[in-house]
Amino acid sequence: MNNKLPPRWLVVGLMMFPQIVETIYSPVLTQIATQFRVSEGQASQTLSVYFLAFAVGVVCWGRLCDLIGRRPAMLAGLLTYGVGTLLALLANEFEVLLLARVISAFGAAVGSVVTQTMLRDSYQGSDLARVFSVMGMALSLSPVLGLVSGGLLAERLGYLGVFSGLLVLAAVLLLVAGRWLPETRPAMTQRVALWPLACRMVKDGGLWRSALLVALFNTMLFGYYSLAPFLFAGLGLSTGEFGYSGILLALATLLGSLFNKHLLGRGWQPSSLIRLACSLALVAGLLVWSSQASLWFLLPMMGIVVAYGVAIPNVLSQALLAYREVAGSAGALFGLGYYLLLSLGLAVAAGLQDLGLLLCGCGLLALICCGRRST
Repeated sequence: MNNKLPPRWLVVGLMMFPQIVETIYSPVLTQIATQFRVSEGQASQTLSVYFLAFAVGVVCWGRLCDLIGRRPAMLAGLLTYGVGTLLALLANEFEVLLLARVISAFGAAVGSVVTQTMLRDSYQGSDLARVFSVMGMALSLSPVLGLVSGGLLAERLGYLGVFSGLLVLAAVLLLVAGRWLPETRPAMTQRVALWPLACRMVKDGGLWRSALLVALFNTMLFGYYSLAPFLFAGLGLSTGEFGYSGILLALATLLGSLFNKHLLGRGWQPSSLIRLACSLALVAGLLVWSSQASLWFLLPMMGIVVAYGVAIPNVLSQALLAYREVAGSAGALFGLGYYLLLSLGLAVAAGLQDLGLLLCGCGLLALICCGRRST
């Protein structure tokens, strides 16, 4: 275990940051479509573009955190996010908004890859699995913070209020990280060339399956954030009411994380928990598909999020065990893989405009992938 442990509360905040800044944006998708005179599909595509840029950011920040250190990379990423958010505030055209989203996503990626790398620097073995489980419980609060605050800001101040809130959040995190975030990079970190490492990872079938599982579960979660605002509008509900759905989803993620922690304590192996989560996701997806014409679809959607809370900590804690000596660069390339896959999944979601069908497809693919992963 590394002696230079970052404060747990700060790591939690930085880990939650990328998910909060994305979910806070979801309630304004209908306003974006109206304000910029674009279709629902085009408005939803902003999520696909976001994660495409996020994937590139994961590689850049992961590489930089190995070269210049975890702390400088984190501060630079937060500053980049703030610049993108400021541009979004000033945007008058949809193309400018897309550019702002690209810059913001590139910066926000630092909260994912560098925070995970710092945890891998600081913990090992069962301690690492437990810390990721705690992070999973913390992440259960991200949707409720994002959706509820986004819904309230959208109702009262419009989409400009949401972007203003994001700019303030970026400034606060930058100041706090500048004051309290330590450097955790090991003294013996290997600075290997990315190409040989990428070739090694491309040949790792288990790593590909892990990346696909992470992408599929995130496609299910962010597919909800992308498509549900329009489902709520079709049911005659407001952006604020959509925002409050985050409370149910946060509760479900918390339940999933607690369930995961309990089963880990009972001796369950991560592979068994991942298989359980994939099965639950498929069943819940079928139930969402059959009930999405009414608000009752939220109940099986909670099942999707419980599955997410069980699966993601176990996949992430096991994925890079063979790459600890190059954790930053390996984490960057791994993140590139699953965020590119997530971007593709959200592009499909925007084209489908059918949440239930998307969840069924992702659940089935996850179960197939999980079966191959365990063989």
